[in-house]
Amino acid sequence: MISKNKTIATEKNLIAAIRRLAAATRNPAVIHGIGDDCAILRASPNHELLVTTDFSIENVHFRREWHSAESVGHRCLARGLSDIAAMGAEPLACFLSLGLPPKLPQRWADRFLKGLHRLARQHSVQLAGGDTSSAPQITADIVVIGQVPKGKAVLRSGARLGDRIFVTGDLGASSADLKRLFSGQKLHPSRGSRHFFPEPRLHTGAWLRQRGLSTAMIDLSDGLSIDLGHICDESRVSASIDSHRIPIAPNATLDLALHGGEDYELLFTAPPRAKIPSAIQGLKVTQIGVITAKNNRAAIRLLDENGQSHPLKPLGWQHFRS
Repeated sequence: MISKNKTIATEKNLIAAIRRLAAATRNPAVIHGIGDDCAILRASPNHELLVTTDFSIENVHFRREWHSAESVGHRCLARGLSDIAAMGAEPLACFLSLGLPPKLPQRWADRFLKGLHRLARQHSVQLAGGDTSSAPQITADIVVIGQVPKGKAVLRSGARLGDRIFVTGDLGASSADLKRLFSGQKLHPSRGSRHFFPEPRLHTGAWLRQRGLSTAMIDLSDGLSIDLGHICDESRVSASIDSHRIPIAPNATLDLALHGGEDYELLFTAPPRAKIPSAIQGLKVTQIGVITAKNNRAAIRLLDENGQSHPLKPLGWQHFRS
């Protein structure tokens, strides 16, 4: 399927390539996919549909000189799947709107679709539609549809006083790679890299939801300091976390683990007496803090290595910040 050094030919040819990939993954929730003005989906009985959307924009979320096309395609879908994981839900289908420069090599587009398709097949997510257009820079908008039993979605607003705070995996790996890229180092986008090929924690999110263990949950896309703030804002609580408990990835620092972003691990709260294992299906789980107060201030404090408590400012990724 991968062409030589030809540029994007016609919209019809691009859609044909997308359609061939879409046909290789089937999900029974998709009654009718690509081919008409709308897709037709069917949720399982007694379930609710979830919808999330994420942009991947060249020179904002990725750079062609740093990220392979396969990595960009993988990351594009992983962002949406991670949102589904954070609700404890099951993904069903995705929709891709793709804007590409006319002079972009066809090979790049083919490899982008290959990276997206590989992750879609891994999680049985069918590409059920979308749109294509010419654009001054590569712009991909992914919409992911999921389902969850009625009333069982894990929200950000459920944290309560006394709940413990947990994270999955290690933090800071993605931002450590990004820091190296900004310093001028060349990194090979290997499939084991948490930056180039992040793994959405769908199985872990569903496992927690099925057992009723998580009171609130979010995926760590913008950074621990910001994303924990989102839980505190929505739950109207304050929190305290211990710096020495935060699981820091190799080659990362505490600062990157706190503020780096794009780890796509899960941050969740659980009741004081809930039995949270140290690993879920082989993925490490670490308690890093506690919900300390029920109020409208949504303050977060960080306990340092000397036992001193300090306010934790949200310094992760924020669009439109100067």
